[in-house]
Amino acid sequence: MAEITLKAIRHSYQANPIAPSDFAIRSVDITWRDGGAYALLGPSGCGKTTLLNIISGLLRPTEGAVLFNGVDVTAQDPVARDIAQIFQFPVIYDTMSVYRNLAFPLVNRGVSGEEVDRRVKEVAGMLDLSEMLNQRAVGLTADNKQKISLGRGLVRSDVNVIMFDEPLTVIDPHLKWKLRSELKRLHQRVGFTMIYVTHDQTEALTFADEVVVMHEGDVVQVGTPRDLFDRPEHTFVGHFIGSPGMNLMPCQIVDGKPIVGHSEIPVDRFFADHDKGNGLEFGIRPECIHLDPAGFPVSVMRIDDVGRYRIIRAEFEGQPLQILVKEEELIPSENLRIRFDRSSIQIYKDGWIVDRGVAK
Repeated sequence: MAEITLKAIRHSYQANPIAPSDFAIRSVDITWRDGGAYALLGPSGCGKTTLLNIISGLLRPTEGAVLFNGVDVTAQDPVARDIAQIFQFPVIYDTMSVYRNLAFPLVNRGVSGEEVDRRVKEVAGMLDLSEMLNQRAVGLTADNKQKISLGRGLVRSDVNVIMFDEPLTVIDPHLKWKLRSELKRLHQRVGFTMIYVTHDQTEALTFADEVVVMHEGDVVQVGTPRDLFDRPEHTFVGHFIGSPGMNLMPCQIVDGKPIVGHSEIPVDRFFADHDKGNGLEFGIRPECIHLDPAGFPVSVMRIDDVGRYRIIRAEFEGQPLQILVKEEELIPSENLRIRFDRSSIQIYKDGWIVDRGVAK
């Protein structure tokens, strides 16, 4: 296992990159502690797989350094880094049995037969593969084949890090929850450093202790799932995390208070005068808006029933607003009014969160 540090990493697939748009990775400085469970989260094309390949040694960064336990490994290949990488599609030998597939990484390293047998059976038990060890892999379902790929990473005790690149893409939706839970349980049991790449916020938030959110080659926030939800540091995080995502509306700051349209919004803190100007946005989670007869009037466009709760699609001061209410909560048929939870309001300038000033 290893502590992994990325220092000033930049990467371009062009020969002579100049502009920021020439870089797939623009600037990354991160340290992941030994034994942690982490996720790289973002939409397709944001740079997360490129960053994973830099960590594994499949790519050498244009600029910056990769350190394992303080040792610079930037020039080392994947074999020298002792990496186990599980890819989007299962990489297994169909003609081999499940047992031989799991044993292969150990046999290649000259591990004794007794130790191979012990490790294979231990990992097979973790992944519910014990009953099929003698079956050939060719006839197995996609989820069981992916379990074998996971097992080939877990069977080694000498790896510095196990990395997962969209490992549940080929898995049926009803099995994804089960495998996510198994991965989390396996991490708690074996204690390996694990990095999980995904575009699916549910996968990232349920697996990781800490999530790295990427957007257009930049890391826009690193934090726990709770951090990302409660205090998005960038509007992209607010939009990307949550279902539905954060409401964002143009605003102004007047006497320390946000003004949306013609409405002054009550807050629990004053915002500094330097927060005035263009590029300001008022952010609030749909969960943090409450129905209140004494509140602000909104125009209801439609109501979507999604089972355990309903989403009110409305307009407030000419801006679209989404309000999440519990299934049993009564929604007035007309003259709907709302209030914003004061402690949950965020203000952004040019996409980035504005620090709040003195409490009122």
